[in-house]
Amino acid sequence: MKGKISIIGGGGRVGSSAAYALQLGRIGDEVVLVDLDADAAQGEALDLTHGRAASGGPRFTSGDYNAVAGSDVVVVTAGLRRRPEESRLKLIERNAALFGEILRSVQGVELAPEAILLVVTNPVDVLTYLAAMDLGWPRKQTIGLGTMLDSLRFRSLLGERLGVDPSQIEGIILGEHGDSMVPVVSQLRYDGKPISELPDYSDGAVQEAVQATLTAGAQCLRLKGGAGYAVGAAVRDVVAAILGDSDAVLPVSTVDDSGEFQGVALSRPTRLGRSGWRERLSIPLSEEEHRALLRSAEVLRETIAGLRAGA
Repeated sequence: MKGKISIIGGGGRVGSSAAYALQLGRIGDEVVLVDLDADAAQGEALDLTHGRAASGGPRFTSGDYNAVAGSDVVVVTAGLRRRPEESRLKLIERNAALFGEILRSVQGVELAPEAILLVVTNPVDVLTYLAAMDLGWPRKQTIGLGTMLDSLRFRSLLGERLGVDPSQIEGIILGEHGDSMVPVVSQLRYDGKPISELPDYSDGAVQEAVQATLTAGAQCLRLKGGAGYAVGAAVRDVVAAILGDSDAVLPVSTVDDSGEFQGVALSRPTRLGRSGWRERLSIPLSEEEHRALLRSAEVLRETIAGLRAGA
């Protein structure tokens, strides 16, 4: 699968996990790691290079922002952690400022006009919105990882509870990558059939999986300092859909410009290809799920408004 991928934040946990997932998936033919800690980026690129004889896949290099030139996909994973006693909004303000600096640096090099921006840094939906609306990245070429990770977590955790292969579960989470995310329980399928037909199915198992998904990020943070591998797998799937021009439909975050989700970036089923995101699709939702999705959009609007008020 041809293409140049740049990972900004490639020396960190999430960036290096994404790079390793791309290697195992043999996605792209060149991956560039860029990081404020240049030694860390160089070390990760070297370590990954040492495994190419076993895995094949892209070649790995590191560099500064000039190395991003000619990229087909730019993945931004760099971000800041919350300080003691710091409010959520203050952290968002600091991450938004850093994110703006990164995009201005990237746009200062001769970046290929077809490059797709994949935002992974949190708050991913807010930063996706800012990238497309305030920071000059073309809207159709701006994609946030959104609830890809949440959807993977949900399927995996549900598969454990039901004793089945999670890769055969069709399940999706929409809305915000955050507390207002919306698990679409009404459309759960296993091997194409309603999941309720499984012998070990129970509503309680589904609700346990929902609750575990909601707290999964915080649990990884408490136990090991943050998530990495599953995020990398989610990044791999999105980048593969883009470079493969596959028309895959994934729950990624994009900026809506019409209808009831206007003025916000949030995750809905979205068709992806080499040019970025192509269209958003609708899936049947229960009345409760639809109301929850509207509320998720409102939560994000309030966050964006608060961020702009503090600017």
